[in-house]
Amino acid sequence: MLLEINNISIVYADVIQVLKGVSLNVETHKIVSLLGSNGAGKTTTLKAISGLLKPENGKVTDGSIVYEGNRIDNLSPEEITRKGIIQVLEGRQPFKYLTIEENLRVGTATRWGKPYRKDLEMVYDYFPALLSRRKSLAGYCSGGELQMLVMGRALMAHPRLLLLDEPSLGLAPLVVREIFKIIRRINEEQGTTIVLVEQNSTMALQIAHYGYVMENGKIVMEGTAEDLRKNPDIKEFYLGKGSADALKSYQNVKSYRRRKRWL
Repeated sequence: MLLEINNISIVYADVIQVLKGVSLNVETHKIVSLLGSNGAGKTTTLKAISGLLKPENGKVTDGSIVYEGNRIDNLSPEEITRKGIIQVLEGRQPFKYLTIEENLRVGTATRWGKPYRKDLEMVYDYFPALLSRRKSLAGYCSGGELQMLVMGRALMAHPRLLLLDEPSLGLAPLVVREIFKIIRRINEEQGTTIVLVEQNSTMALQIAHYGYVMENGKIVMEGTAEDLRKNPDIKEFYLGKGSADALKSYQNVKSYRRRKRWL
């Protein structure tokens, strides 16, 4: 396993508990999808991995996060980044007064002084729309172009573990399909391990190898992506494909049986 999260609990401002005993594993070279509604704890889980809890007055109060056999839950974001863990935050936050290419070069900060031209070529190969706009200011990009930009900037850092937070949010369906195709290509061609937080569960489970479903700060179900796609509980309570064809929540279920199968 590249990443092991062992029974972690997370509290903000010493009083607000967000995660309650969350455990999950991420195998090397795999795509793991973390599904759930707003407020389920998905983004907090990513920030726990990348070390971004501390700037927001959050902390891991119990459990451990182990990456490549070593605990990282007490490391700073800078130390974690240098280990090859890169998070693409929700909201597509570029340096809007820099050009697209200048934004991409920011991604080489952890590799400063090393050649980057081949990395730019790689990014432009995955995101050809950025090539024609490379001299344009990032502040004038569309939502789809910004998503490509922040993902491309992350690739410039040569991540071993890429954390993607809601890459489809607010994008047109055609753009969403293109983004997910590129995520799959990155995983297959670069061997990058990916943790994908996503509300578009249909698209996420098409490219993921394994998935976890979160509700109220807990993992309520897990399994291979294929099993989750076929699971009647997921169809009814999460994908909205039950008999009434209406989206439901695990919050309305009095009990559930956690299913655990490892890849």
